[in-house]
Amino acid sequence: MSRTNFEKLRVYRLSEELADEIWGVVMDWPTFAKDTVGKQMVRAADSVGANIAEGVGRGSHLDNKRFVRTARGSLNETKHWLRRAFRRKLLSESQIAKIKPLVDSLAPQLNSYLKSIGRFASDTPAE
Repeated sequence: MSRTNFEKLRVYRLSEELADEIWGVVMDWPTFAKDTVGKQMVRAADSVGANIAEGVGRGSHLDNKRFVRTARGSLNETKHWLRRAFRRKLLSESQIAKIKPLVDSLAPQLNSYLKSIGRFASDTPAE
């Protein structure tokens, strides 16, 4: 299967890495934690990449920018749930050490991607 435009984006691939890492961590939690904090955190993390993909597919720069802003909101929600999970002792120091660099690099990459949308002629959708 060939890659679509959004799959080639570094920011999208990083969002996948974050979401997969969070999924792996949450799968080992007890049922109550998984059903409360875990589901929310997985949904928020998955939403970052989903919004990047949807924005690319919308075909207009304005729509794409709107969805990237939504992706930033989902990243902030993911941060919230990570904080809750850490405070509730659901995340270990080593898990945080693996997840934090992904979160810390994703935010500026989303901002850079947002600024770049519409600046290049190759981004123009075919009619």
